[in-house]
Amino acid sequence: MPVAEPHKELRFTRAAQAVPFWILAAAAAAAAITLFTVGLHQDENPDLPSSAWAILPAVLCWASLRVALHCTRRAYLILSPLGVEIFPFFRPVAGMQMIPWGQIHSVEVGKHYVTLHFDAGQQAGIHLDLAPIPKARRPLLGKALQGRVSQETAAGKEETE
Repeated sequence: MPVAEPHKELRFTRAAQAVPFWILAAAAAAAAITLFTVGLHQDENPDLPSSAWAILPAVLCWASLRVALHCTRRAYLILSPLGVEIFPFFRPVAGMQMIPWGQIHSVEVGKHYVTLHFDAGQQAGIHLDLAPIPKARRPLLGKALQGRVSQETAAGKEETE
């Protein structure tokens, strides 16, 4: 389903989680190619392994590529005009959680996490791990969240006056 106004949202993907899977896929591909080419010379040297052994790293490469593509393409957090959309790793569409901007009282940005507080006493809220987001994008997420929450807070104060 296409997004109605994509210019009004910020998407943060799981690109940092994808890196180890890309590396694993490359290593498995190299192993599969090596085992396959070595196996082609088995008739010259019977001590060499069969080319069939290349199937195992090829399957590992395929699985790693699928996970890496999933992490690279799929969103972890979306800051939309309605609120913060949080997508879990498994079954992201079914497990998506939406937190409206009006529900967020304040934001605490740490080095490895972001906490969205739902009340002034900071007794209720949600912690978001920043590990899935690339380090270069984390300050952007913090600024965007703090800016939007400060706008909501200022708008709420104007309405009560």
